[in-house]
Amino acid sequence: MRQNPARRAALLDGAIEVLAREGSRGLTLRAVDTQAAVPKGTTTNYFADRAELLAQVMQRIQERLTPQEAQVAGALQEKPSADVVATLLKQLLGRMRADRSSWLALMELRLEATRRPELHAELTRFLTAQLDGNIAFHLDAGLPGDRTAVILLYLSMLGMILDDLTVPQLLTPYATDKLIDEMARRILRVAD
Repeated sequence: MRQNPARRAALLDGAIEVLAREGSRGLTLRAVDTQAAVPKGTTTNYFADRAELLAQVMQRIQERLTPQEAQVAGALQEKPSADVVATLLKQLLGRMRADRSSWLALMELRLEATRRPELHAELTRFLTAQLDGNIAFHLDAGLPGDRTAVILLYLSMLGMILDDLTVPQLLTPYATDKLIDEMARRILRVAD
């Protein structure tokens, strides 16, 4: 397998765009070659098969959606509160909006995993690690709320992001920033 990191990243980015635009059925090694504007067969030189490509796509999505340390550090300069949590959640929504393709590709992987047990196992491990990392970050930062509160925030944001990125007109009448403020206050008040 080839090891050029820049080429590998370009292929993974191409796969993310294909997944977001055409869904998992449209994701072929040839489609990735076309999207990445590389010679036919290049993707095959980097990934043994589609399963390996999908596993690495998950990691690339994580890289693309991980917040910048400075942005998080800025929010954490304030005293831990529901307002700080709301700020972090607004930043999360902003990252998802800025990289809609990554989020949609991850949704496609979720759907594909319902039909492919091997992908289901890999995606479950990936998402479990992500959720556990989010819980640990929240608790280690001394933010208000317990493990259950973090899970409730996760589930609430998952629904908001899903609607915001797939049917944005549904939430147009509502100010998402105000909804996030209220969600954080209500969930964290119950957890205290």
